[in-house]
Amino acid sequence: MRCAVVGGGAWGTALADLLASNGHDTAIWAFESDVVDSINRTHTNRFLRDAELAPSLRATSDLGDALNDAALIVYATPSHHLRRIAGAGRANVADGAILTVASKGIERGSLALMTRVIQQELPGHSVVAISGPSFAAEVVARQPTAIVAASDDEGAATVAQDVLSSASFRVYTHDDVLGVELGGALKNVMAVATGIVEGVGLGYNSRAALITRGLHEMTRLGVAIGARASTFAGLAGVGDLVLTCTGALSRNRALGIELGKGATLEEALAGKETVAEGVGTTASALELAARHEVDMPIVEMAHRILFEGHPARNAVPELMARELRAEQDA
Repeated sequence: MRCAVVGGGAWGTALADLLASNGHDTAIWAFESDVVDSINRTHTNRFLRDAELAPSLRATSDLGDALNDAALIVYATPSHHLRRIAGAGRANVADGAILTVASKGIERGSLALMTRVIQQELPGHSVVAISGPSFAAEVVARQPTAIVAASDDEGAATVAQDVLSSASFRVYTHDDVLGVELGGALKNVMAVATGIVEGVGLGYNSRAALITRGLHEMTRLGVAIGARASTFAGLAGVGDLVLTCTGALSRNRALGIELGKGATLEEALAGKETVAEGVGTTASALELAARHEVDMPIVEMAHRILFEGHPARNAVPELMARELRAEQDA
């Protein structure tokens, strides 16, 4: 199958390498000219150091060239660039192409999830969201990984499943697109919060409590906007949440650790080329929760630390001092 991947960061590159290694004619579009050059010349990408990419993978800085005639397109750009880049390539998207969204986030302003952004910019196509516990470096190293491909179109989800699956990369289909996408977006917020807990010097008890209550907040918001609670108990929910909150490769957790140690947001972000999606998603998630009248104290506290200068060391004591209540909502 002719495939295109839009986005030359670590995740996009890992998916493009997977597609090419599976025997598909794959082109990857990257904004950075040095990334394009290194993929084509040496089959490497500085965003995935020490990884040797499939020799058949072709990189280009021409978006139309990457998209032309592609039957499956994977969008893996940072969430805040997705709408602009998707719109820019509209004329080159073939009729009938299946659009797969690997970007994770909630768009600022519109509060749209990423599949909705693609549907608005590229109407008339089947859209699939892919999400789950999947560090790019481990995917490209062929370490066993399992994710979910979710779509309202069962056939499109099955195509994505078949095209992406390999001996080391297992893809399950799902039909709860809202739940799968929201899980993938909100886990980044919880990873920032978990990093803060670690950064201020708290231990495993505190981390476990935050992850568990964070999952509860994610599920509560998901149900309020029409997702199924059971989705958050799966790969795109608790699976991705545990990985991102505990894994050493998590950018969002690493950012939170710096904040917990006393850095400002500007200091924690300084000099970093890669994106910690949890920062922008925190603001969008809090707004979405307010719109649906959902209480999300961890998200609210993360927002106060990120954007309002609230001391990170005060966060957990203040959360612990909240009014006592039953664990499960009535």
